Amino acid sequence: GRAVRPIPAIEFQEILRRGFSAQADPWEIENRAADLVPDSIEHPLIESIATRRFRDAAFRRHVRLAYGNRCAVSGLKLTNGGGRPEVQAAHIRPVEEDGPDTVRNGIALTGTVHWLFDRGLITISDDFRLRFSNFGLPAGIATLCRADQPLFLPAKPEWLPHPVYLKWHREHRFKE
Repeated sequence: GRAVRPIPAIEFQEILRRGFSAQADPWEIENRAADLVPDSIEHPLIESIATRRFRDAAFRRHVRLAYGNRCAVSGLKLTNGGGRPEVQAAHIRPVEEDGPDTVRNGIALTGTVHWLFDRGLITISDDFRLRFSNFGLPAGIATLCRADQPLFLPAKPEWLPHPVYLKWHREHRFKE
């Protein structure tokens, strides 16, 4: 819920008005022949300007390197067909919440575990063990996340997650 803000009904109606065309395309109407489905559609390009906090591109490389391209929770070390690691560099205290782009504020996680961590469904104790929320966790997640096992951590002590950031995550993200 932190990523969603309530908007007035009039603003919502304006978003709908601008975002949806009044007429459905022929292939979207029920009971039409399958041959009306287009092979592809050329979408218009829309230019936009956005303001967001700066993120250091080196953060991802440094966190992945510190963890040997391995998920700290599951231990998985996946690479795609091009040899690029699939592990993600997650901020413990997010940049949007004034967290720094440092290895000590990062942890290498697979996509699913990163999602759980960002939503406060899992967190990390000061002794680097996983803690699970009592809210919204799917069945079987403890098996995937190796419950009660120590995390896979960097070899260098100066790369370990800092207790200050872990405490922030437990206090501001974790759903107890």
